[in-house]
Amino acid sequence: MNAVTIVAAKEIRQAVRNRWVFAATLLLAGLALSLAFLGSAPTGSVGVRALDVIIVSLSSLTIFLVPLIALLIAHDAIVGDMERGTMLLLLSYPVARWQVLLGKFLGHLAVLAFATCLGYGAAAAALLVTGAQFDGEGLAAFAAMIGSSVLLGAVFVAIGYLVSALARDRGTAAGASIGLWLLLVLIYDMALLGLLVLDQGRGISGATLNALLLLNPTDVYRLLNLTGFANVSLFSGMAGLAGSTSLSVESLLATLTFWTLAPLAFAAFAFSRREL
Repeated sequence: MNAVTIVAAKEIRQAVRNRWVFAATLLLAGLALSLAFLGSAPTGSVGVRALDVIIVSLSSLTIFLVPLIALLIAHDAIVGDMERGTMLLLLSYPVARWQVLLGKFLGHLAVLAFATCLGYGAAAAALLVTGAQFDGEGLAAFAAMIGSSVLLGAVFVAIGYLVSALARDRGTAAGASIGLWLLLVLIYDMALLGLLVLDQGRGISGATLNALLLLNPTDVYRLLNLTGFANVSLFSGMAGLAGSTSLSVESLLATLTFWTLAPLAFAAFAFSRREL
């Protein structure tokens, strides 16, 4: 067992002791089940498949909730251990700083992935119990939604690590994380919408709009899930955007991967130059 695996296992055990796993799973499962039972109620009369409704609902929930959970888990991963003195003890062993960072990242990502898969899987199981019919395309869209939700969580865990590597104390890291969550989840889209309304299609081209959407990982996630499958995009009201955008599923996945690796690399660099 190498150093990265040992550190990752330590983070998972610590998350279990602190009940992060239980709390995140319970929260995601509770909200997902609520959406499953309440959101799919009218599908029989309007001819919409229940699973498509759940995908749209859970995608919207994910944009708000998963980034917040990821930042809460990750914002004090470095600065918190430094304040408690455990980082100095950990680095006294033959382990490199990048191994500590990567191990922590993988441990926190495993916790978030477990909570997401189990919580959202409960919604699909509830639909099966109620007799809802699933087809291959719906199951593929649901699996893609869960996978991309984990990837979005990885993005914000990496962003949280960058904040933790740069912040001087835990309070500053917490405040900066909440500020970034507000910026990327709420403020950015409202500002972009206002810009598009003011522009009225005169100056902002399709390529410019694509670039602006790629600058925000939550918008990339939204495009990936709400325009990637025909039935889902039609029900979500984004069929027009799906037809006009030139962004492919592969480019959206690559962008989310870049949004994960870039902050993590900067966090490793900042951590390597930080005095203990």
